Amino acid sequence: MLSMIGLVGGLLLLIVLTMRGMNLLVTGPLSALFVAVLSGMPLFPQLAEEGQANLVGSYMGGFTSFVTSWYLMFLLGAIFGKVMEDSGAASSVSQWIVDKLGMKQAVLAIVVSCAVLTYGGVSLFVVAFCVYPMALSLFKQADLPRRFIPAALAFGSVTFTMTSAGSPEIQNWIPIEYLGTTPYAGWEVSLIVAVFMMIFGYWWLKRMISKAVARGERFLTRDNDPIAENRDLPNPIMSLIPLIVVLAISFIFHNSLQQSALILALLGGVIATYVLNRKYFQSFWNAVSDGTMGALIAIGNTAAVVGFGGVAKAVPAFEVAVNAMTSIPGSPLIGGAIAVSVIAGMTGSSSGGQAIALPLLAPHYMDMGVNPEALHRVVSISSGALDSLPHNGYVVTTVRAICGESHQDAYNPVGALTVIVPALGTILAIILFSLGIGI
Repeated sequence: MLSMIGLVGGLLLLIVLTMRGMNLLVTGPLSALFVAVLSGMPLFPQLAEEGQANLVGSYMGGFTSFVTSWYLMFLLGAIFGKVMEDSGAASSVSQWIVDKLGMKQAVLAIVVSCAVLTYGGVSLFVVAFCVYPMALSLFKQADLPRRFIPAALAFGSVTFTMTSAGSPEIQNWIPIEYLGTTPYAGWEVSLIVAVFMMIFGYWWLKRMISKAVARGERFLTRDNDPIAENRDLPNPIMSLIPLIVVLAISFIFHNSLQQSALILALLGGVIATYVLNRKYFQSFWNAVSDGTMGALIAIGNTAAVVGFGGVAKAVPAFEVAVNAMTSIPGSPLIGGAIAVSVIAGMTGSSSGGQAIALPLLAPHYMDMGVNPEALHRVVSISSGALDSLPHNGYVVTTVRAICGESHQDAYNPVGALTVIVPALGTILAIILFSLGIGI
């Protein structure tokens, strides 16, 4: 009982401290300490008996294993995003979409811009940085309340694109290692779910904004608003080619190289961006350097919560919780979806949730004869639901650092679109797979 209190209390502590603005690299170990103390776990290896879990060993084991597995993907993904940004290619693609859709479709233009960049392999954080200045300009011209900008950015980045079949984002690639699938697993169902999330989520976003405008909310200008740069941008077609290169390489090599195909694909995207748009770079090597630092921060934040999960899964309460979730009556896909989503919520990371859950769940469900493609897609989509609770690194960065909003003002629409909509998408995916579609 005390262990369960520690597990739940540690998660709540992680959320509260993060919402108060504390760094994830601090809140992760601190929350893990809370879990360990209430569960009676030894704090240091020297205090533990042979084979007994301890705080430092469990935390650092989770932290380092995630870095070992995913550092190169984070590194190349961040560098690719930064070179797309520095060359103006990302802005060129976004501006082209805005021009085509027009001012009347300001919100749709932002969502589509984020979706194209995300599905092309640009890091989620970089997408938000790139599109935010244009989103701010569009919201200002349309006189829409700016507190909805984080929701528009997040909806276009972390819902119907991040976890869809073929996506180069790691949330679609982690299951491959454990299930022996491909990034295109369950693509028929994935397509249906993505269309549903896109249409329903956009309708909901527009409805929330319309209600706010009807209540008298308007755009409020701030003194520190970024000023849009007037700079020469590359041709949008030339800017799109690197995104196509990433998708093409990952498709060609996913069978032979599996997870490592993403490394080759992102490297190809970096090279293509440089070759096609090199005269537009402000500083290629500075972009590489900034991307490297961004990768270290991103993987550090994710690994910090994966480390918390490493401690959480070593306490008795975790096994009780997993057994309860995997024993849910009905389709095993339901238990898998709930388990991954809950663990992703605990860690505040979809990728971290998968990295913790799949080594435990995959063998169990594969032995039961669950279709690996169906499990891959359900796990991927469900990991993108509860992960977006307030302590999620992307949410904190987008709401506060990029958009300059408070959680109190901006999180409700973000939570609606990035928690509830993917949860509904998960339910739809389970229903479709249960009917035999895509299997």
